[in-house]
Amino acid sequence: MSIIEVDHLTKEYRLGTLRSLKQTLLNGAAFLTGKKMPEAPLFKALDDVTFSIEQGEVVGIIGHTGAGKSTLLKMRAKISTPTRGTVKMNGRIAPLIEVGAGFVPDFTGRENVYLNGSILGLSRKEIDQKFDEIVDFSEMAEFIDTPVKRYSSGMQVKLAFAVATSIEAELLIVDEVLAVGDLAFQRKCFDRIEDMIKRQGKTVLLVSHNIRQVERLCNRTILLSRGKIVLDGPSHDVCNAFYEENDNKISNQKSIERKIQSTGEVELLEITCVNAAGKSISEVVYGEMVTVAVRLKTSKALEGPIFVIGIHTTDFVYIATITSHQEFRGRTLPTGVHEVRLCLPQLPLLPGVYSLRFSLDIGDPIKNVLYGESLSKFLVINNEIQRTSPACEGLIFLSGNQWSLDVR
Repeated sequence: MSIIEVDHLTKEYRLGTLRSLKQTLLNGAAFLTGKKMPEAPLFKALDDVTFSIEQGEVVGIIGHTGAGKSTLLKMRAKISTPTRGTVKMNGRIAPLIEVGAGFVPDFTGRENVYLNGSILGLSRKEIDQKFDEIVDFSEMAEFIDTPVKRYSSGMQVKLAFAVATSIEAELLIVDEVLAVGDLAFQRKCFDRIEDMIKRQGKTVLLVSHNIRQVERLCNRTILLSRGKIVLDGPSHDVCNAFYEENDNKISNQKSIERKIQSTGEVELLEITCVNAAGKSISEVVYGEMVTVAVRLKTSKALEGPIFVIGIHTTDFVYIATITSHQEFRGRTLPTGVHEVRLCLPQLPLLPGVYSLRFSLDIGDPIKNVLYGESLSKFLVINNEIQRTSPACEGLIFLSGNQWSLDVR
């Protein structure tokens, strides 16, 4: 049975509708005199979207900022109404969208639990039964009788998340709320959502920019672009297609926002990947040799250098860090321009876009004089392994494996 049916759903907004009092009066006068004023253009946040979701499905919604993801969820949660089309839903809904938005600042945490629970459809008896569990999960027992206006934003969201996930609902709608509070609490939130999916059999709609999270939690994913459905299918296929699209977009960007911290004793002139001929390259073939070359300019002699070169994804997942350790500790970098090279005989990275980071430490005790991230990007390609292939799950390919099977 379909728990959600979306039929030709369209949502339009008129751009530039905020006007000054003077402009409003002029428009009113023009209307009274029969003159037609030019209307602001319409923007389609959703454009003729149609799909259905069966009971028990866990569906992710991904896309670039402004693609229509949150608008779609608000239509489903009845927070906003469509311009055209319909959304039919069966069962009780627990919307985790803008959690904590209904809190009253002058009310205590306890009062807001009862208020928010009532808004979400819980009776007072149900809230009484769940109150201790809500407070315990939110880790807010110490502050539960303190006015919410004295809470930090993180404290408010933690309490709101605990209330929203306590509802016995058939459909859970989640919009970017798994990054709540500190890392330990984020883990609790993720575990609770995972429990609702795998052990309680809830139907879940999840919007997130964390594509790895969507791929792990959801068995089906919808990719939106400019308010339209571009892909709808198994999460692995859709997420990897989105990765590939982002890889191409990032690799085609002409500039990269570098993050560098320096004491002023050394300047980073250039960092790049070079091939066997010493030529700078932006594309690296998986499994082949590549050299990372770093050009530096020192303003004074630097003793005992330790060079560190690292590789990270464009969303700052650190993949590898290579340190020169003691190789150059007995040497001194004189004033001037220098180049350090790191040769990687076989690059094990799977297809995708990656960035380089670099650090330079000197002296004894060790002092950092330069650190930078997102210094240079490169694209790993492989004509034999497609980006959307199951073999590309992960970031590194472990070669030289040996399988064995002992049948008894």
